[in-house]
Amino acid sequence: MKQFIKNLFLSKAEKRHRLVGNPKYWKVKQEFQINFLKQQNLQPDSKLLDIGCGTLRGGIPLIKFLDNGNYYGLEVRKEVLDEGIAEAKERGVMNKNPNLIHFSDFKDLKLNTSYDVMFAFSVLIHMTDEIVDSCIQYVAENLAADGKFYANVNLDSNKKGQWQGFPVMHKDLEFYKALSSKYNLKVDIIGRLADFGHHTGDPNQDNQSMLAFSK
Repeated sequence: MKQFIKNLFLSKAEKRHRLVGNPKYWKVKQEFQINFLKQQNLQPDSKLLDIGCGTLRGGIPLIKFLDNGNYYGLEVRKEVLDEGIAEAKERGVMNKNPNLIHFSDFKDLKLNTSYDVMFAFSVLIHMTDEIVDSCIQYVAENLAADGKFYANVNLDSNKKGQWQGFPVMHKDLEFYKALSSKYNLKVDIIGRLADFGHHTGDPNQDNQSMLAFSK
């Protein structure tokens, strides 16, 4: 009942974006994503794949920034992607022709596109080992020769949790190095989220590590 009452006082944006995280942090996370990618030299003519685009919490400013048709968003939850499409329509960005794609398995994706930047914000941490493997394989097959794939992960322990039916995974760096090697990629830790401006006051989030995968 207490949570129900609290939900009554959420803004429209908070109600929508709580589908992808704590509603009180949605604006912080939106600004972080585009600021981080710009720091990594994202350009308007870059082709970007946003893995786990959700409600387009982070996608809206990216769609605005990128050239027409250069934003590709993948989401496994159709009802969440539907909210993202509604967000895109309300924000007036559908004229930028974002590619918003519902999928169930990386092996079924046949987009025939090479990406300059691939991004998975707070997504790998919710994937089982098998799905992470499939994701990294897809990255290796579709990343441009000089492209980068960025993903934040939990490296602090091997504990497990749950969030909205998804696992919350903690893996050591050797796990990601082994997967990268398997698919002829290399991976480096480039810093903590907080180092790039992610400040929520929650150390479990701000201290997550950002990985950069490349060929």
